[in-house]
Amino acid sequence: MRFEQGRRPGAADVTLAAVVAAVLLIVVFAAPGTRPLDYVAVLVGSLALVAWRWAPVPSLLVAASAMLLYATQALPTPPTAFPVLICSFAAIRTGHRLVAIAVSVVFLIGSLAAGLATDATRTSQEIVQDTFLLVGWFVAAGVAATVSKHRQAYLEQAEQRAAQAERTREEAARRRAGEERLRIARELHDSLTHSISVIKVQAGVAIHLARKRGDEVPAALLAIQEAGGDAIRELRATLEVLRDSADEPAGSGLDLLGDLVDRARSTGLAATVTLTGERRELPPDVDRAAYRIVQEALTNVTRHAGRASALVRVDYRPDALVVQVDDDGRADPGRPPVPGTGLLGMRERVTALGGSLRAAPRAEGGFTVRAELPFAGALERAS
Repeated sequence: MRFEQGRRPGAADVTLAAVVAAVLLIVVFAAPGTRPLDYVAVLVGSLALVAWRWAPVPSLLVAASAMLLYATQALPTPPTAFPVLICSFAAIRTGHRLVAIAVSVVFLIGSLAAGLATDATRTSQEIVQDTFLLVGWFVAAGVAATVSKHRQAYLEQAEQRAAQAERTREEAARRRAGEERLRIARELHDSLTHSISVIKVQAGVAIHLARKRGDEVPAALLAIQEAGGDAIRELRATLEVLRDSADEPAGSGLDLLGDLVDRARSTGLAATVTLTGERRELPPDVDRAAYRIVQEALTNVTRHAGRASALVRVDYRPDALVVQVDDDGRADPGRPPVPGTGLLGMRERVTALGGSLRAAPRAEGGFTVRAELPFAGALERAS
């Protein structure tokens, strides 16, 4: 089970707290000279276990304080360390190692001092031996928590790699399907469209010559001309469908940039947009690629840059479109990022258009993504 802050206590947590409380109440009841304050301290320390998973540090502080209070008022015994031991495990498991070590050391030293001062039934050597036994328990709990933490991190990384591999396979399949549609569209354009156009033109010439000579135009010839025109219109519509990717409709271009930035702002990202140059109608491939690059860059800023702001620049040039996304996040210039699926997808889009991409940390801090998308490459792909 994962340790998550904000998670509500479950039946297992309540049961654990009840069992520990019952055991410690028996210990307290059997001890000589027990006072009401001892029962209160034991109950408070045990009930702290209700929140040991979702609030490990507060639980550790409450349990250690309560059980240390009991140790100073009564005869301390090893079972009184159980609540502190469990909460210390949870704190280390969730990454609060220094806090757990500090509280554990204070608790052990306080318990040792209280035992030496109040326990007349055991020798100092026995009390020190019990304390060393507790030290071993705490060390074992710390080791187990560290191992559990690394194991959980490994499992999460394995899940992420599996999900990323699945996304990569799906994207590769979609890309192959898109390339196949474009290949079919090119074949139809280069062969069938040409043939139908020739038939339509020849039929038109024959009709013109017949009318010029004053002959009656055969109905079949008129039907051929009309059918040729209908076939060309239907074929062009089919080619438009083949050229349009199913996962990237015509409405996924820079005309939706405002909505994209608004969605990024709704997540808490301070994003601004700057447009330069003479705005014009873009080739569809360039338009979609620019939108997807900005979308992926803003997503990466939201995921990895922490509390950062982003500036989106769109520069309309005579022969190319340049999009650039800069953030002031926590990227380190000395540690280049490992390319993930998003960056690879950006590079593939830009390369397919014959452009260039730069995605790297900035010298002044943060990260930049800059893509130059030439119009010539997109026009060549569309022709």
